[in-house]
Amino acid sequence: MDRSSKFILRKLIMDFLCLFIVGISVLMFFLFGKPYKRGFFCNDESLYHPYHDSTVTSPMLYVIGLFLPICTIVIGEYLHARHFSGHTAKVLFGYTIPPWLWNAYEKIGVFGFGAACTALSTDIAKYTVGRLRPHFMKVCVPNIDCSLPENQHRYIEQFNCTATGMSARMLKEVRLSFPSGHSSFSAYTMIYLAMYLQLRMRWKGSKLLKHLLQLLCLFMAWFTAMTRISNYKHHWSDVLAGSTLGTINALLVAYCVADLFKEERERHCSTEKHRPADYETETGGVAGIQDELCPLQMRMKSYGGLNANTEDSTQESRRRGSD
Repeated sequence: MDRSSKFILRKLIMDFLCLFIVGISVLMFFLFGKPYKRGFFCNDESLYHPYHDSTVTSPMLYVIGLFLPICTIVIGEYLHARHFSGHTAKVLFGYTIPPWLWNAYEKIGVFGFGAACTALSTDIAKYTVGRLRPHFMKVCVPNIDCSLPENQHRYIEQFNCTATGMSARMLKEVRLSFPSGHSSFSAYTMIYLAMYLQLRMRWKGSKLLKHLLQLLCLFMAWFTAMTRISNYKHHWSDVLAGSTLGTINALLVAYCVADLFKEERERHCSTEKHRPADYETETGGVAGIQDELCPLQMRMKSYGGLNANTEDSTQESRRRGSD
């Protein structure tokens, strides 16, 4: 095995191992996690909302949130490689990996790792806080008579759910309100996609098309977050915390992990570095610079709208008149 293949193979193994560790942690929370058992107040009106189905279901969230950015990254890297060269191809076991495919793999890998970290950080908060959802009283129907005076304004921790037809999974989900997982995941995926469009979309046919697509991404995340409130799946503070968490993760992954705009910074630095040399070439070196400064020096000699040459000619005409 050649050195290049060893390096690529080691990188692939390490990348998938890191992604597997974070992904299996999310799966463990989903299968075996037990949320903190928080109590409630009988007079807490925020827990008496009706139960509604989700407008944006979980399969819809994850399919669109993953499929749309991944397809955009693949197309973006392919089109970028057609118009810009400079990347070297990778060789794995004698097979040449196109540069655009390798770049797409790196960006998709980082994006997927960030998505898994967003889901994991959301689950850690969910199972640690154990906040009750707005439809808690409808789904659980606790065996507490809230009409009794002694139960008013009393924090109740010891209770059992008596609702019929409710699965154990639903009774578990009713304690996972904070923060909103839909809001955090949609904010991460759509904000990351908007920043990727800022990096790769360079079509000059329209100035506003790129920004329109970015706005649509933000609207998708915003719509998802708002439906979690209108469907009574979360309190408004849950949605705010989830959207904030997803936004922070998207910015951290884009700027600190993926470093999406590294190429732009390097291109800008190289342009700035060569700009003085190009200027000297155009103006003929130091002599050209001095020539450029000559008009400035002549203007600095002028005073009151008259320059030195004008003053000399005036004095000469006065001497002739006196003679």
